[in-house]
Amino acid sequence: MNWLGLEGKTAVITGAGGGIGQALARAFAAQGVRVVLVDRGEDRTAPLAAELGQGAFALACDLSRPEEIASAAERVETDGGADILVNNAGILRPGPLDSVSEADWSAMLSVNLTGYMLAAQAFGRGMATRGAGALVHIASIAGSEPQPASGAYSASKAAILMLSRQLAYEWGPKGIRSNTVSPGLVRTPLSEAFYADAETKARREAMVPLRRISTPEDMADVALFIASPRASYVTGQDIVVDGGLSQTLMGLVPRPGYA
Repeated sequence: MNWLGLEGKTAVITGAGGGIGQALARAFAAQGVRVVLVDRGEDRTAPLAAELGQGAFALACDLSRPEEIASAAERVETDGGADILVNNAGILRPGPLDSVSEADWSAMLSVNLTGYMLAAQAFGRGMATRGAGALVHIASIAGSEPQPASGAYSASKAAILMLSRQLAYEWGPKGIRSNTVSPGLVRTPLSEAFYADAETKARREAMVPLRRISTPEDMADVALFIASPRASYVTGQDIVVDGGLSQTLMGLVPRPGYA
């Protein structure tokens, strides 16, 4: 339990009511971390906070509202401050680029990108004062590989990758590390509809070299490591957790005479 050296630390997790968010919360709590569950409504996270114990508590915060982010950070700072921030909240408003509305585009960027930056600023100030901290941003392989008909989603995830690298460069002298986790196909309540059909599920699994769809716990395990002192010299990196899916592009190229 203590190998990661996280016991006694405080982690703020945004989007904590979602599938990956809940897995993150449980994984950090299992390592003796006090977890602050941030989501738009406490109704999604208060029961989880009660389940986790260890001083865990829920905070209602809409990441598209800077004043709510500032208020949440102030609340955490008065209670000892955050050692770790996991930027996990995100939204998707699908649509092709030839018809995506400015409102949908801006809404996704305000949460998926600007919200990450504002949360890093708000919670990072205390980390800078204490001279130590870890930022983990949940991105996506869609930030490196374009995902069609998804509006601003790929653009927002690509921007997160650069945001994290810039934070690593600028805040490294303050003792703050910044890294991203880029999931591939993850089975969550939001994506469950894709797996209801057995044929679609099998086709998706066949695309992945490891032949399975990942779970939220797969993402949480990696986030745990890069947030921990065991990764104290790792910063500015993107950890791709996709079972090898992003390595399959050349396999789609026809090559007569080859297996």
